[in-house]
Amino acid sequence: MSFFSVIEDYQAFDFDAYFQQVSRSEVARVLAREKLEALDFLTLLSPAATEFLEPMAGKAQQLTVQYFGRTIQLFIPLYIANHCANQCAYCGFNRANAIERRKLTLEEIEAEARAIAATGMRHLLVLTGEAREVTPMAYIEAAIRRLKQCFASISIEMFPMQEAEYRRLKTAGVDGLTLYQEVYDRQIYRKVHLAGPKTDYRFRLEAPERGARAGFRAVNIGALVGLGEKRREVFFTGLHARYLDDRYLATEIGVSLPRFNPAEGDFQPRYPASDREFVQFLLALRLFLPRAGITVSTRERAAFRDRLMHLGATRFSAGSCTGVGGYARPDRRQTPQFEISDTRDVAQVAEAIAAQGYRPVYKDWDLIA
Repeated sequence: MSFFSVIEDYQAFDFDAYFQQVSRSEVARVLAREKLEALDFLTLLSPAATEFLEPMAGKAQQLTVQYFGRTIQLFIPLYIANHCANQCAYCGFNRANAIERRKLTLEEIEAEARAIAATGMRHLLVLTGEAREVTPMAYIEAAIRRLKQCFASISIEMFPMQEAEYRRLKTAGVDGLTLYQEVYDRQIYRKVHLAGPKTDYRFRLEAPERGARAGFRAVNIGALVGLGEKRREVFFTGLHARYLDDRYLATEIGVSLPRFNPAEGDFQPRYPASDREFVQFLLALRLFLPRAGITVSTRERAAFRDRLMHLGATRFSAGSCTGVGGYARPDRRQTPQFEISDTRDVAQVAEAIAAQGYRPVYKDWDLIA
């Protein structure tokens, strides 16, 4: 059994009918439960539950402090290449976009690492586009070996790989995997992924499990909020995380809530989420997944992010650049994969976290060679 089978089980499920029958009393009953099952989680994602955000927030904050304390773990992304073989309608790296394509040399990667490490950051997320012929495994392994000299933890957000390839990268120094399904609705998935390897829905869907089997310490998943019907997409994100958490006890399973931001091109999401809906989704995820780390990226506005740390968020990116490189040589920043909203540097984000009564954590893990 794989998570693909779980999604198959919900193909005939009428989400709209379920939401229509959710009552205030049922939401209250769900909130009183200690452990939530799948339909409890769906109840908290329903329109009816929007009237219960305050009690949801109180319980979410209690659970977050119980499992994570008053801390926010910080990380920073580093794009080492933007070549891509995919034609994804929503992405700035879309192969059809006329942007400058670039791949960092190993020497440039070292320079980026030094510039990032000077900010105090010790957790790094390394990203590429999906172009195996430009960024083959040997290049990625060499990049990781250089980067691990400066960072306590290195995660990757790249094209989905086979389990053996993930094992190779673990040997090179990778300890975490971030991979977003983007959208769990298969019909929409086909419509927004027009060409390239990313059109293989199932291979991507099962990649986080291959990463867990390969022995990564942490696996982080998510859906791009806005592409598919938002309540269903968050529901499947939560189910996917619970599925992985139940099976891979040695792996830290986390979720992200990336919300669509403009990128190169004119794509408009069909299901945009309001701030209030975003908060509801964050709270429901925390109540369904008490031990899961929840990441909120610089896609969100600074003031909005500051409020979310009280509601269940545990992990922030900071000082982000979403183009290739851009840390050692800010004057060479290129077309980003997506626009960021929180433009504060690392020190400013850390100060904001402290001002909210939380502790910014730059390092909570040491890679044992």
